Amino acid sequence: MQTCDYKKMESYMLSCMQDSAHDSQHIYRVLYTALDIASHEEGVDFDVLIAACLLHDIGRQEEFRDPALCHAAVGAAKAYAFLTAEGWFPAAFAQRVAGCIRAHRFRSGSPPARIEEKILFDADKLDVTGCTGIARSLLYIGQVGTPLYSLDAAGAVSDGSRDEQPSFFQEYHYKLKGLYSLFYTERGRELARERQSAADSFYRSLLQEVSSAYRSGPQDLLRFLQ
Repeated sequence: MQTCDYKKMESYMLSCMQDSAHDSQHIYRVLYTALDIASHEEGVDFDVLIAACLLHDIGRQEEFRDPALCHAAVGAAKAYAFLTAEGWFPAAFAQRVAGCIRAHRFRSGSPPARIEEKILFDADKLDVTGCTGIARSLLYIGQVGTPLYSLDAAGAVSDGSRDEQPSFFQEYHYKLKGLYSLFYTERGRELARERQSAADSFYRSLLQEVSSAYRSGPQDLLRFLQ
């Protein structure tokens, strides 16, 4: 890929990124991790992979404004239009980039098939694992006003495993905890295993800390109320 082409894509990406949990540094981490994974694979089209990594989250703002939209689908359409504008890239190249973007979403009906799609998927999911994934999840739930946890019928902190209402604990059980078995590449699985214990330890420690306040706190409060 020519440096001028990279810079043009980068500039467009930067103009689209306004989400603290999906900011430009997330893009660069995904790109650099993807290059690591790709170095362990054969037959990778690095031009397609680099473009897809740079542009994979450019549909985030549309989804944030309208949660009914899928940022992967929106981003794929935007990337195709951007890459083919004025004949900058061939339609076939733009279609492959758009395919990677469309398939990168965790909750998607379009699983990755090509090697570039699998690498982008794994690199993006690795950024939701370990300490980085916990930190980004907390940034996001703070941005949208989702609580850390909810209380059960008895007034105790729920661990999130059976919750329907959104919370960090619910997201941990619904998405974060199960990520580690969903990687397509061996390098992706290897990197995920290295990060798993850190995320599990954080969740258990946070659950223990917040739960401890509720064990005797409500009864202690009653002693001071008339």
